Amino acid sequence: MNINETLAKEFNLRQEQVDNTIALIDDDKTIPFIARYRKEQTGSLDDTVLRELSDRLTYLRSLQKRKEEILASITEQEKMTDEIAASIEKAMTLVEVEDIYRPFKPKRKTRGSVAREKGLEPLAAKLREQKFDTVPEDEAAAFINEEKGVSTAQDALQGAMDIIAEDLSDSAELRKKLRDLIFRRGTISSTAAAEDSNEVYKNYFEFSGAVNRLAGHQTLALDRGEKEEQLKVAVTLPEGEGESMCVREFTENNSECGKIVRAACEDSFKRLIFPSVEREVRAELSANAQEGAIKVFASNLRQLLMAPPVKDTVTLGLDPGYAHGCKCAVVDSTGKVLDTFIIYITRSQGEKERAKQVVTRAIEKHHVSTIAIGNGTASRETEQFTAEVIKSIPEKVAYMVVSEAGASVYSASKLAAEEFPEYDVSLRSAVSIARRLQDPLAELVKIDPKAIGVGQYQHDMPKARMDEALKGVVEDCVNSVGVDLNTASYSLLSYISGINSAVAKNIVAYREENGAFTDRKQLMKVAKLGAKAFEQCAGFLRVPGGKNPLDNTGIHPESYKAAKTLLEKCNISPEELGRGEVVRAKVNGVGLKNIAEETGAGLPTLQDIVKELEKPGRDPRDELPAPLMRSGDVMELKDLKPGMELMGTVRNIVDFGAFVDVGVHEDGLVHISQMSERRIKHPLEVLKVGEVIKVWVLDVDEKRGRISLTMKKQS
Repeated sequence: MNINETLAKEFNLRQEQVDNTIALIDDDKTIPFIARYRKEQTGSLDDTVLRELSDRLTYLRSLQKRKEEILASITEQEKMTDEIAASIEKAMTLVEVEDIYRPFKPKRKTRGSVAREKGLEPLAAKLREQKFDTVPEDEAAAFINEEKGVSTAQDALQGAMDIIAEDLSDSAELRKKLRDLIFRRGTISSTAAAEDSNEVYKNYFEFSGAVNRLAGHQTLALDRGEKEEQLKVAVTLPEGEGESMCVREFTENNSECGKIVRAACEDSFKRLIFPSVEREVRAELSANAQEGAIKVFASNLRQLLMAPPVKDTVTLGLDPGYAHGCKCAVVDSTGKVLDTFIIYITRSQGEKERAKQVVTRAIEKHHVSTIAIGNGTASRETEQFTAEVIKSIPEKVAYMVVSEAGASVYSASKLAAEEFPEYDVSLRSAVSIARRLQDPLAELVKIDPKAIGVGQYQHDMPKARMDEALKGVVEDCVNSVGVDLNTASYSLLSYISGINSAVAKNIVAYREENGAFTDRKQLMKVAKLGAKAFEQCAGFLRVPGGKNPLDNTGIHPESYKAAKTLLEKCNISPEELGRGEVVRAKVNGVGLKNIAEETGAGLPTLQDIVKELEKPGRDPRDELPAPLMRSGDVMELKDLKPGMELMGTVRNIVDFGAFVDVGVHEDGLVHISQMSERRIKHPLEVLKVGEVIKVWVLDVDEKRGRISLTMKKQS
């Protein structure tokens, strides 16, 4: 198999694109670096496609390695044929390869292997020929051997049937046909495992659905219910179809021998083939559902991390609570902590009034303009309290309820202790909540992505694959935004292309010892940051106010010469940097093709250089719609009525819909069928996490705390 050619066909790319990309990956270039600074070689493939290509490359290489191992094993057994070799070479999945290898695998003790040890293989071969006219029992009598445990002709026939059944179950072609049949015609069903099975799985107590139409979230629910012994799950075929397929494989006629072979085939189906292939089908369904869930989680995480920051504001973070009060932290526009305190708003009216005074003084003293409220325990009361405070003061203050998922994990972490040794765990959480509003990306990278809570069944996913996918998302987001070399935490720096945790800590240590960086070239003085790491990371690190204005852009140092030539040819002065229309007009006047010919730089690189010169230090998140801030009355579930129009923020997207914050404590669900007049396959086609959307209330179930919403305009 030519892996490069296979990938080019699968991804519908030019061979040159694939060859260059694989060469870059094999040279240990990171995906963000390849996506941003090697566009000429890849044909401007984005990071998502590059990661998919890299994942597929890993799979195909693993497949190729397994093929080589199996070819060697069968050859060593002196059983290799041209037909087997061709089948292995043709196989495109690990399952197909393992099916071909199945007859040649060293087997544990089975009924078939015991029968072979008793010398019954010749009888099985004779029966399979189905050509002799004698009574099968007469043929079997010749194989009676008391020493080997074959006491009767019937014993011999049973042993021969066991061999036939095992041979049938080892047929790669039959297993493939049966697998295809299950996917085409199979049904998967579930029932409650016991009378007291958990009501969480109520929808699956009497469930049945076609295998080929089973949704990913249904597969994951069935898997979890079965694992927790709450559900019994089974795959079935229309009666007789599977048995008939097996019988047709080995049975040629209706002779006495044919009847015995038929019985062996039916036994093989029930006892060996179907249970095995059923497990394989279930495993494939689970793997596909898990991969789909990981992709949804990754997409949600990307959108959450890339949510627009609320810049240049002093923010009050509120971590709600009952018994231990509401923890409060005021941070300035850079995230520096200015003040911390605890208020009690749920114990008594007197304490609530004192809390209002404390918060009002903090707003006045620190010029707070935004408030971030965690959405955990007591957030409803805290939001109501905040709205009352805002109404009673002259200052213009807005608030937003932010997800506090993972905040407690972070606040109790070693990283938080290093960052805030003077604060206890609860106050660190309030700081994190405030910073999440100011800069979601910088704050959320400190938390294990799985703890952020924007997926479905994330704790059921294969850990290694989940970690790899989510780490890739965080890496892509951090590098696409870039970081300030002089203010970034080491946790943020560790996601920059080419920089690991140890080097990130060395950068911070160098900064603390020598003062702020004034030039990207100073990075070469950082311990363990060599030329290769510098090549990977330099373009993603910003030096605001440094010696070289280009150091505060996404222009890579390797392209500085091209950038300076462009500035000279277009007569762009230092004062004009950042004036987008002026820069664009001057570049258009000269023409990028002319500059490309003179500098030797490719057009994609020059186009990126121009974007950076138009707006040095640009943040792609600034181009997105601002988050929805609130300042008015707080609604409760009972205030919602069918037909009511609301603005809401998408909090989470799953296979079957999206959860939307509409300003009450419970998020409402927009089912996938209520998202568009046209049929859509997945909510991600029309929505993003963090997106502000208009919705209408369909139904409110106060008892269960559920809100049904629609995006289809109500008359």
